[in-house]
Amino acid sequence: MAVTFESSTSSNSSLSDELLVNQARKGAYALVVDDEAGMRHFLEKALETRFSRVDPACSVEMAKTLFEQNNYSCIVLDISLPGMSGLQWLSELRQGGFEGDVILITGYADMDTAIAALRAGAQDFLQKPFRIDQLWYALDRAADQNRLRRENFVLKRTVTSIQQSEQMMVGESAVIRQLKKLVGRVAPTDATILLTGESGSGKEVLARTVHQMSGRRDRPFVPLNCAAISPELIESELFGHTRGAFTGATESNPGLFYYAQGGTLFLDEIGELPLNMQTKLLRVLEDRKIRPVGANKEIEVDVRILAATNVNLNREVQRGRFRQDLYYRLRVVPVEVPPLRSRPEDIELLVKYFMQYFSRKLRIDPLALTPDMSARFLAYEWPGNVRELKNFIERSMILGYFPKDDLPLNCILDDEIDQEEATSSDGLEGKESLEQVERAHILKVLSSCQGNKSEAARRLGISRKTLERKCVAWSQE
Repeated sequence: MAVTFESSTSSNSSLSDELLVNQARKGAYALVVDDEAGMRHFLEKALETRFSRVDPACSVEMAKTLFEQNNYSCIVLDISLPGMSGLQWLSELRQGGFEGDVILITGYADMDTAIAALRAGAQDFLQKPFRIDQLWYALDRAADQNRLRRENFVLKRTVTSIQQSEQMMVGESAVIRQLKKLVGRVAPTDATILLTGESGSGKEVLARTVHQMSGRRDRPFVPLNCAAISPELIESELFGHTRGAFTGATESNPGLFYYAQGGTLFLDEIGELPLNMQTKLLRVLEDRKIRPVGANKEIEVDVRILAATNVNLNREVQRGRFRQDLYYRLRVVPVEVPPLRSRPEDIELLVKYFMQYFSRKLRIDPLALTPDMSARFLAYEWPGNVRELKNFIERSMILGYFPKDDLPLNCILDDEIDQEEATSSDGLEGKESLEQVERAHILKVLSSCQGNKSEAARRLGISRKTLERKCVAWSQE
């Protein structure tokens, strides 16, 4: 059958020369499957302008062999082939978790065939003879579909956090100015960053700031709370899995590394990562390759890793709970996020910021900040940090006043109560340590929740695992 091959400068071809060069430079592979030698030769030569390597195959059997040996980002597949048809193999590919682009081509097309092709998972469908600009347009559409699918996934996971992405950087204190200066230096690089700091101090917001200031800003930012995923599922969540890889895996899952491709993966509470996963993450950091659960080949990834923890990882290393080599690999650039009590001059700025934020969100007027309330905010050490302050402001805005009786423990001016009475009622020394204040506050919240740890953790703004770890440590004292 004759095939029309025409060069074109049509505006439909949306990929620029720079994008084509970048795609080839990143090592993208394409597979051409057609039983006509002329068509294979043409497609092979055409696709070499967009991919660093193009492999030809004359049958599905040959294509399967090549597919097992290489990672292809695009397959141009004829429907009518000797042995297994292209449609049958496409269905197998999608069921097995292949997320790459697939363009189906055929010389015998009708509406039923086109519908079957799209249902099987093809991004586009071309009827022979076709022009070269039609092939380019099909490839562009497929790339756009994959990009939009990734972006939609990321947006669904992070829409709430995106709305609050400026919170942590609010402040003009010396420590915040120094932090902004450090972030300005390291963000444009691809260096792995380990963010440390107390719970609620704003580590995820700072991670988002790093991403927005980097060259990856137009690519996804994908967060994962390691403490929120069970140890049995975290490997699948990160690396993905194939269909049937384990009991209950009825559908394939590409994994968070796939969705973060070209962007940033933020691993919060990295100290909660199981030891076996620490080994696998270390290998990914070194080799830049992942292997989905149930897959028999590795996939190259281009992802920047940002990690965060509220525990002392050096101490965890000494206790054998965290790998030393992973600790140093994550700690290429250590960044400490200061607690709110170390920057009291920022508290009033944050209070006003949160009142304006919730005023827009709740559509109510901000509360009046009196000198008495300003003094109360400064008198409290905020063990829950920015998150605790935010929650308190939200509650106050909903109630329409600052609930003094509902203020956290010790958020009372010294001249309002007798210190001796405070000691007898709380059972604390006059100059209690931060650990004692935190412990008393957590126990008070637990008591108000009738021992419900999940509810207490929600009110405190920490994970249940963190709360349980603290309770276990106190019980062993």
